[in-house]
Amino acid sequence: MERSVPIRSVSRSIAVLQAINRGDWLTVMEISKAVDLPYPTTFRIIQTLMHEGLVVCEASCKRYRVTALVQSLAQGYADQGSLVDALRPRMVELTRKHSWPISLTTHVGRSMVVRDSTHSLSSLTFWNYAPGFCLPLLESASGHAFLAHAPSHKRIALLEGLEAYERRSPLLDMFKSEKLVQNIRDNGYATWERNPHAQVPGKTSSIAVPLFDHGEVVGALSLVFFASALPMAEAVRRYADDLKDAAQRLSDDALAPPAYMVQPVPARTAELAMH
Repeated sequence: MERSVPIRSVSRSIAVLQAINRGDWLTVMEISKAVDLPYPTTFRIIQTLMHEGLVVCEASCKRYRVTALVQSLAQGYADQGSLVDALRPRMVELTRKHSWPISLTTHVGRSMVVRDSTHSLSSLTFWNYAPGFCLPLLESASGHAFLAHAPSHKRIALLEGLEAYERRSPLLDMFKSEKLVQNIRDNGYATWERNPHAQVPGKTSSIAVPLFDHGEVVGALSLVFFASALPMAEAVRRYADDLKDAAQRLSDDALAPPAYMVQPVPARTAELAMH
């Protein structure tokens, strides 16, 4: 069977709609830069979205925002509310302990989507990242944590899809070769310095650990800190263990580690447990 190829115009339109949704009355130039598309292409897509009623223009300043009609795109979406409910207390606890904001992201398509965050509880942030903010799989700590812990067949399928759409990236080869995968698994966390896709690009860095739902990786828990505040090695030393502990201390009924992370019970211990 021929490998499916994304319809680029549809992908671009979705990217433009997401950029407008994240912003607040953006100009065409701001939207064009956010999605890395030529100005004329961006303008034509915006006009199409306006025709469909998803975007509106403020005529006096030529700025754009989404309309209430975008809520129709969420009909039929089944939310993983239990995941957010289970993690929220731990996220708040970590922010109170370390002051830095914590984000919960789950995998959707080519992105990691923010499901919850504690940015509103911390003064050490440039932006309040509301649910729905998207980060690319290949260029985020949360994306790397997810990819590294996904089953091989799923990771390969995701990488093939990314390769068909993205510009050629060395990260694709690094994940295909399994070297980066094993490194992240051995450490138990992934990192990204100077996040390029934050609302203030290059000003923050992140550490992310994987989250599992009954043995299947579904997302990541990330700590976001000012890149200028401390080097990554020091951030890892201070915060990585607490992040991993937060993920592992969740209820076994809601979130369980994958089989390869469960340590086998020694034969003698198992024998004693039976008596």
